[in-house]
Amino acid sequence: MPYHPLDHHSAARYVKAAGLFPKASALNVTEIGDGNINMVFRLQDKHNGHSVILKHAFPYVRCVGKSWPLTLDRIRIEADALEIQHRYVPGLVPRILHRNNEMALVVMEDLGRMEVMRKGMNKLRKYGRFAEHISTFMANVLFFTSDLFLAAREKKALSGRFDNPLCQITEDLIFTEPYFDCARNKVNPALRPYCERVFWRKSALRLEAAKLKEKFLTQGQCLIHGDLHTGSILANATETKVFDSEFAFVGPAAFDPGLLVGNFFINFLSLNGKEFSRAEKRAYQRYVLESVRKIYQLFERKFRRNWDQHCKEPAFVVPGFQDYYLRQMFEDTLGFAATEMIRRTHGLAHNSDVDEIEDLTRRGDVQIAILETAEEIMLRRKEFRRMDEVVALVEQRGFSAEGQRPRKNRN
Repeated sequence: MPYHPLDHHSAARYVKAAGLFPKASALNVTEIGDGNINMVFRLQDKHNGHSVILKHAFPYVRCVGKSWPLTLDRIRIEADALEIQHRYVPGLVPRILHRNNEMALVVMEDLGRMEVMRKGMNKLRKYGRFAEHISTFMANVLFFTSDLFLAAREKKALSGRFDNPLCQITEDLIFTEPYFDCARNKVNPALRPYCERVFWRKSALRLEAAKLKEKFLTQGQCLIHGDLHTGSILANATETKVFDSEFAFVGPAAFDPGLLVGNFFINFLSLNGKEFSRAEKRAYQRYVLESVRKIYQLFERKFRRNWDQHCKEPAFVVPGFQDYYLRQMFEDTLGFAATEMIRRTHGLAHNSDVDEIEDLTRRGDVQIAILETAEEIMLRRKEFRRMDEVVALVEQRGFSAEGQRPRKNRN
């Protein structure tokens, strides 16, 4: 079947023809995605309630138009990534029910019983099993798709399979554009004076971002999700599912934990600008920071266990190499966390954690606190020895900034 864009009606016809519903079924079809890049439909049988999720790619960024073309192969990449992730962390990603590379679509189980984690965290929701689940996801996928486990030929084949053109978006939006007055940046008017007078003049910060971009471009350690933030995770009290793997490629192992940690720090700092009571904010902020501490502790412990039990390369079991590797991963995790905090503040794609603060001046205060915290993490990342130290820094900055206006003349 040659590629053609689907709408509500043709999506319903497609899933019936694929045998996912009886041909006589009456279906409710609802678009549930954000509409920025892809079409995401929920199709539900009106009679028995059975439902599926269909994700379908357009050959361009939908929210921009045909002037920003995108490869349709991203859906094939996402489906391949889901299949590999399912192999190593069954139960932590959605099940694929049907895929069609030519039509650039994948049909998955409906996880409507769960919520996007970012939305829940913005409502102060807690997820008691999340640290256990996400640390397993990262430790298993990042280890078992790396040179620590795969034979060299398998690893090279994996790299070719995930030659992902979407990486260009990441390279530009995370490592380049936030560090100057780029036309694609979305800058809060209350933040712009700080960016112009202070942030965009920080040559030392720009240098460190360049170093991290070089790692992103050249360090093909393992298959990474490539966009692992709280908006790409579904969760409830007992379950966690990682989705939206269309940015997956063979890249630096620290990138996924870095993006996740950076998003947790954004959520922590964003609460200072919100209307919850002081007691509610403090309690949830402590939960967020304890989650970061626990996630990274469990991740490193599980990664070491995988290494001790399953490493197949004799050169990599030399005493001291594991510690060296994980030290580099920790430093890079902090660096990538900082770049994520920066780009989500005034780059093209923001976080609702901050953007739902309606008062622009108050939002600007929070954004400056995020930028200054990210700067210190990035510039000092080689000094920190444990995640506890980073968490203590973020806690100190967040709690001391509560109710205060940041020092906008800092340079």
